[in-house]
Amino acid sequence: MVGLLDEWWLRLLAGLIGSGLIAAAAYRARSLSASGAWSAIIMGTGFVTLGEPVWFGLLIGFFVSSTLWSKWKRKHRAKASAEAKYEKTGRRDAGQVWANGGVGLLLCAANALWPDQGWLFAYIGVMAAVNADTWATEIGALSKTAPRSVTSGKPVVAGTSGGVTPLGSAAALAGAVFIGAVAALLLAAPQPAEAAAGTPGGGLAAAYIAAAAAAGLAGAFADSLLGATGQAMYRCRVCGSETERAVHCGSAAEKVRGFAWLNNDRVNLLSSLFAGALAWAIGQLLL
Repeated sequence: MVGLLDEWWLRLLAGLIGSGLIAAAAYRARSLSASGAWSAIIMGTGFVTLGEPVWFGLLIGFFVSSTLWSKWKRKHRAKASAEAKYEKTGRRDAGQVWANGGVGLLLCAANALWPDQGWLFAYIGVMAAVNADTWATEIGALSKTAPRSVTSGKPVVAGTSGGVTPLGSAAALAGAVFIGAVAALLLAAPQPAEAAAGTPGGGLAAAYIAAAAAAGLAGAFADSLLGATGQAMYRCRVCGSETERAVHCGSAAEKVRGFAWLNNDRVNLLSSLFAGALAWAIGQLLL
């Protein structure tokens, strides 16, 4: 018992220090706001304390890759034009951090209490979806092909919620596969808990990648579908542009469709839940 308590405190301390350093660096690089940095510290500490390396490794893989893509060609005219419609841009705040990683932390806690491979498959699906959506948004904004509505197929203005392009869809698939590949690499060597139990960790690499690809891509399209149908959209009373922001050009915007409570963070949360459930089901078939 004493040994387990010592290990728990060591993991808690390591998580707090490691997450604090990463959050501080992200804050200095203007990738996280103050609320986002504090949330990242809490979340990262939880993952390190409760989970094996694959759990916090996927979180880091998502954060690093999505941050790099968000800064890539940030000042490109097409990207700047699309970002003008988004509810949030630039530094991730607490809402974005918890929308992208909160479900994963709950899955990590569930796995710590009731160990089962299904939790990990669900987590891979959740992270594949949020990563796919981020890559699709950041890379798809540079598409030379006009986006089309996922519901009607008609051309829409770049940055419109629910608009998809071939480039963005390919980026979504790549982002989902990336998460599956990171999971497979991290599990190629047995995790500490698996080593103690004599269970091999690397025998399901193809299953992890397949689940991530399918669930991540499905989650990204679910995100687009929710964005095109239920997400709140507004029209600026000053400049007349359609936007995800309730306040635009310093004035309250007029809601033109969707539910006021369904903002971008909640769309991300719901689509990641769907992807997690799908990945769990795929895991049940493949295990």
